[in-house]
Amino acid sequence: MTTGLLMVDVTRGERIESTHAVAACACDDRGAVVLACGDVDAPVYLRSAAKPFIAAAVLLAGAAERFGLEQREIAVMCASHAGEPGHVELVASILAKIGASAGDLQCGLQPGREPTPLGNNCSGKHAGILALAKLRGEPFAGYLDVAHPVQREILAFCERVFADRFPPDRIGVDGCGIPVFATSLATAARAFARFGALRGVGDDDTRALRSVRDAMLAQPWVVAGTGRFDTDLMQAAHGAIVAKGGAEGVHASALPASGTGLVLKVLDGAARAVPPAAIALLARLGALDARAIAQLEPHARTPVRNVAGRIVGEIHARATP
Repeated sequence: MTTGLLMVDVTRGERIESTHAVAACACDDRGAVVLACGDVDAPVYLRSAAKPFIAAAVLLAGAAERFGLEQREIAVMCASHAGEPGHVELVASILAKIGASAGDLQCGLQPGREPTPLGNNCSGKHAGILALAKLRGEPFAGYLDVAHPVQREILAFCERVFADRFPPDRIGVDGCGIPVFATSLATAARAFARFGALRGVGDDDTRALRSVRDAMLAQPWVVAGTGRFDTDLMQAAHGAIVAKGGAEGVHASALPASGTGLVLKVLDGAARAVPPAAIALLARLGALDARAIAQLEPHARTPVRNVAGRIVGEIHARATP
């Protein structure tokens, strides 16, 4: 299916007040495009949607075995978490196992969260990167730098799994400070298809990706948090979808049973358009049954409220022919 951009409308009363355009691509693990909306070849930064691959690079090096990392700790390495007490405890546990402290995290504080870096929504990813540094005997200092050995190792892994190259003009700095790479929606969809199906990559890479995939599926709350879209989506799908969002309107899903990967980008970066768009596209792919769609209705049609809390409109994907 190749169409124009998916549109997510924001209504107020009976009128459309704003509209968000969404580009998306779904591919199978053989590389065939099965759905395309808009330009799927322009590079976009995956932001936190790349976290499962960063975690897999850490596991490939042997960090889980060396430090006794458990499944919930692997899941928080993939998380854009809500900074709830359970999330903070898991990140602190990783740091304790590798002989590090919250002061070694360079992700910064998260407004409204616990006033330590542990509450940052990327703290699990940073703890995982520090575990890789500890394993390799590299300094914690400077681990954010693209030239640091652990960042070079992570990017090399991602280039291999994505079957892409990330030259300097496609490397930026993420909100939490680490290097972030840009790749096309089509390339990213193929990588997420491989992540879900565990086909099309080498045996060692497959084992690392399997550990990450299984941890996310088994621990959906850890990956996001109470009432958050990624958690609710994975819980509603009962193991049929591995979901990971990223900043600036990026979202990725891996569908293990069909070997399909779906990646979308809200072109104006609006996070509010992500859940309705993802649900509409996953339903179009047949990845959500009626029960799951009903369970996800609060995310598919999000109320717009005024300051007093009164519902005055809603956010929803526009029906397509």
